[in-house]
Amino acid sequence: MSDATLHATEQNPDDFAVQISDQIESFLVAVTEVAKGDEPGSTVPFLLLEVSQLLLAGGWLGAHEDIVPEERYEPDLGPEPDVDELRENLALLLDPVDVYSEVFDPYEPRRAPVPARISDDLADVITDLRHGMAHYRAGRTTEALWWWQFSYFSNWGSTASATLRALHSVLAHVRLDQPLAELDGLDTDQGVGDETLEFEAGKVMEQEIVEPLGLRPAK
Repeated sequence: MSDATLHATEQNPDDFAVQISDQIESFLVAVTEVAKGDEPGSTVPFLLLEVSQLLLAGGWLGAHEDIVPEERYEPDLGPEPDVDELRENLALLLDPVDVYSEVFDPYEPRRAPVPARISDDLADVITDLRHGMAHYRAGRTTEALWWWQFSYFSNWGSTASATLRALHSVLAHVRLDQPLAELDGLDTDQGVGDETLEFEAGKVMEQEIVEPLGLRPAK
C-alpha cells in the first residue's frame, strides 16, 4: 500500500485503512452494546460473531507488509479510557463460563495451561483497539495502522484468538449436548498445575450455564 493511499484526503471505502478502521469500530461498538446486558441470552453468540469478524481484520493486518509510523515517537494520547465497568459487566454476563484455561504459546514446549478470563481478554483487546482508534480519529492514519498491526502481533491477536476458542467451546458443548468438565474453582489468581487441570468429569448443571446464557442444546 502506497503512502498516498494511507494519506488520501478523500477516503475511499475500498481503501485498506478505511476497511480496517470500520471493522475495528464495529467491534468496539458491538461489544460495548453487548456489555450493557440488554440481551443477556445472546451474549456468547454475539461475542463469538464479533471476535471472529475482528480477527479477519487482524489477519489482513498480519498479512500486510510492515507499516512504519511517520514519527519516531508516538504522540501522547493522554490517559486511556477506563474499561473497568465494561470488564465487570461482561464478567457478570458470562458467569460461570468466564474463566477458561489457555496455552499461551503453542510453540513453547511443555508450557502448562494458564487460567484466563474472557471478560479480561475482551477489555484488554478493546484497550488496544481504542488506542489506535484515537490516532485514526486525530487524522494520524499511518500511526493508527502501525499501532493496530504492532499490537495485533504483540497482544490483541493472540488474546482475541484465545477468547474465540473459549467462546466456540462453550457454544459447541451446548449445541452438541456434550458435557462440560467441572472447573473446580479455577481462577486467574492461582497457579495451575496438572492436578488442577485434571477437572472432575461430569456435566455442569444446565441451570448453571445453559439457562443464564440463554443457550439451548441440540435436540
